[in-house]
Amino acid sequence: MLESLARNWWLTALRGLLALILGVVMLFFPIPSILFLVIFFGAYALVDGIFAVVVSLMSAAHHKPRWWLFVEGLLGILVGVAVFAWPAITAMVLLYLIAFWALVTGIFEIIFSAATWKTLPNNWLWLLSGILSVLLGAIMIAYPGTGALAVVFFIAIYLIMFGVVLMALGFTLKGKAPKPA
Repeated sequence: MLESLARNWWLTALRGLLALILGVVMLFFPIPSILFLVIFFGAYALVDGIFAVVVSLMSAAHHKPRWWLFVEGLLGILVGVAVFAWPAITAMVLLYLIAFWALVTGIFEIIFSAATWKTLPNNWLWLLSGILSVLLGAIMIAYPGTGALAVVFFIAIYLIMFGVVLMALGFTLKGKAPKPA
């Protein structure tokens, strides 16, 4: 499993980079971000889901299926498709959709961390990304009336932290990749 993750370290790092870029854009351009949140979030959830499915299938090719990563990926794909199918979605519905996605993604990342605790170096980074996802989802559910700008701010901060954590994990995995003969 570690070998497969390490060989494909760039997928984890790329997930982080995409999250980081989206978070910075949303932080510096909050008003336009409200208008384009549907498109940005839908694209991110879709691409992130595809990457998670690819990583899980690559793990399965080495007889180490990671069903929870596959389910996380399918959830991301479904959420991304749903966002594009209903572009006129209201801010409140989108808020709960993002909150649900963050909660479930975080739970699956925590499960993945627990399952690979002894085999994956710096596994605490994966655990941290799961905890951050769960916290974002919980905050969004607890305080739905904080307004669209607050939602954009929370999502931007979450994406920046999540992106940095995944990039750190990806580059940690790069160092564990098997060296060519």
